[in-house]
Amino acid sequence: MNTIVQGFPSTSQNDYQLNVTNIIKQASLSFGNQEIVSRKLDGTMFRYTYADSYKRMGKLANALTRVGAKVGDRIGVLAWNTFENYEIYFGVPGTGAVMLLLNLRLSPPDLSYVINHARAKYIIVDETLLPIAEAVAPLCENVKGYVIITGKDIKDVKTRLDPVYSYEEILAGADAEFDWPNLDEKSAYAACYTTGTTGKPKGVYYSHRNVYLHSMSIASNAEISMNDVFFQVVPMFHALGWGTPQASTLVGSKIVLPGIYTLENLGPLAEMFVKEKVTVSDGAPAIFMPVLEYIRNMDEKPDLKGARLLSGASEPPVAMMKGFDELTGAEIVHAYGATETTPLVTVNRIKPWLESKLSEDEKWDLKRKQGYVVVGLDVKIVDAFGNEQPRDGESAGEILIRGPWITASYHDAPGSENQFTADGFWKSGDAGTIDAEGYLKITDRVKDLIKSGGEWISSVDMENEIMAHPSVLEAAVTGVAHPKWEERPVALVVLREEYAGKVSRDDIVAHLAQKFAKWQLPEAVLFVDEIPKTSVGKFNKKVIREQQKDIYM
Repeated sequence: MNTIVQGFPSTSQNDYQLNVTNIIKQASLSFGNQEIVSRKLDGTMFRYTYADSYKRMGKLANALTRVGAKVGDRIGVLAWNTFENYEIYFGVPGTGAVMLLLNLRLSPPDLSYVINHARAKYIIVDETLLPIAEAVAPLCENVKGYVIITGKDIKDVKTRLDPVYSYEEILAGADAEFDWPNLDEKSAYAACYTTGTTGKPKGVYYSHRNVYLHSMSIASNAEISMNDVFFQVVPMFHALGWGTPQASTLVGSKIVLPGIYTLENLGPLAEMFVKEKVTVSDGAPAIFMPVLEYIRNMDEKPDLKGARLLSGASEPPVAMMKGFDELTGAEIVHAYGATETTPLVTVNRIKPWLESKLSEDEKWDLKRKQGYVVVGLDVKIVDAFGNEQPRDGESAGEILIRGPWITASYHDAPGSENQFTADGFWKSGDAGTIDAEGYLKITDRVKDLIKSGGEWISSVDMENEIMAHPSVLEAAVTGVAHPKWEERPVALVVLREEYAGKVSRDDIVAHLAQKFAKWQLPEAVLFVDEIPKTSVGKFNKKVIREQQKDIYM
């Protein structure tokens, strides 16, 4: 890191801790009557206020303490985007415990690894997600109990988990007043495990200071205020829900929570946009594209003029951005980040001096870029030798990122040190360029990772697993373009001679299903006689991608 130079002493209250509890404490006082809306399982809307929620957060903190949770304990969360999860976002870390976000899309082996690696002591689980908790429970070593979010009497909940507590029942018996600890801002607020690397998931532990500063950055760069209605579409188990639950609370926005939704039924999501008069939301193109199609088929198009839809995970198609603009008046705002960056790194708004300079087509092309770096972070592009590349929009290299909400290491992950530079930059694994105006554009992957629907799939791990099948001689996996998911894996498989013609695609997929989640499994498994290789004998992924580029199109 750069040497810290001590200047003349200030008279500021520098020991005042930037812990996240202060955000909700002040929000409940300043915006106590602001509304929070949450869609329930039966489709009805639950409505209460910041002040109501804050009281329940105090009850949750007291209840967890009574159950046995202590400062520093990791508490896992398997939940949807609901008002209970919103309460957990502040109530759990406020006690000094660490909120462990559990990705519902992980396979049981990976999910149990995360729980064990974090040494989670308790797990809060929505009743609808009990099958996931029950699948991993026998593999978990340290969990002492489960708190179930349910409207039923706990005796009527059928589960193999033990011991169990009812979320509502433990809150009902607790005091709303909690003596929130003045927690050191460098203490962990929450943890999220990234699957964007080979091997096992790696833990990113966000500090209270990290989240506090990130919340301020999200609020200012997305221009969110108490006059906005924020719709939390991004799953709250993924990278802190992109930090928007805390940011919208910081400024007192009305908060709308969709509960359970699926890509197969986005009607309720689109209807909530209209009925709740949403002005700000976040999501990936994999969500926004089908929402746009739903709106396209509506007789009366919703008026979302002025709404900002923060789009991340993959580059938003121009057709999608134009579609929202023409049909609803909403603006798609491209942003970039990762689990390791909390996630905000860049945001794409057209600068005022470019408005008159660029043609309409040039503006749409500019909006495809990841955007300019937000204030507070250092970002640079380096070549293979670590030399910084010029900001000319053409010179490409790996994207390195440093700042107060960027991870400095992975938790208890020996061997991962090479993902950080000696001067404190995190190596993103993405390659890109930065132009003279400071707009970042991702051009490629440094590593052979597959980004599907905003989530990462390790091609190397999948190759190794396929080759563990007794019939397989060689296997190569790469990502190719997909119209809906950005990328999907394609597997090339060379069978051993004695198995030729005797193994099917379903056999390979069934084998992979033991270690990989359903969404990670490749639709295309191609049996070939030979896999293209480079001059040094490595699989030539560039050639494979070119050969199979149209397979999903």
